[in-house]
Amino acid sequence: MDRISIKDLEPNAYKAMLGLEQYIRNSQISPMLLELIKIRASQINCCAYCIDMHTQEALKIGETQRRIFALSAWKESPLFTEDEREVLQLTEEITLISKDGVSNETYDKVIKAYGENGLAQIIMQVIIINSWNRIAVSTKQIFG
Repeated sequence: MDRISIKDLEPNAYKAMLGLEQYIRNSQISPMLLELIKIRASQINCCAYCIDMHTQEALKIGETQRRIFALSAWKESPLFTEDEREVLQLTEEITLISKDGVSNETYDKVIKAYGENGLAQIIMQVIIINSWNRIAVSTKQIFG
């Protein structure tokens, strides 16, 4: 059974989401880190559509296949910087917010590395990709 298209049925809501996406692209957070956030949250949410899209985007901007392959096991991988690890931890804690919330330790580490505005921008990116994941998974978006 075919699922609905949010883009077609609620174009204004879809445009608002795109507006958030455009806003965060112009933030102080590097495009590479934004893509790592998107891929990791999408892995947790089992969103094949977004994993496909954002791994392709990451490769286009210079991310290595090796790091993308290791992303699902970033805690055990030496391929990520300490700052990236802190952001990936925050990504997981926000994506799985009902589990334990966001720890003070993670929150404080990200503020120290990126400042308050950087933290706010990272939080917004995690929220945005989680929203996109929920749209794609609930409507069974497919890639082609």
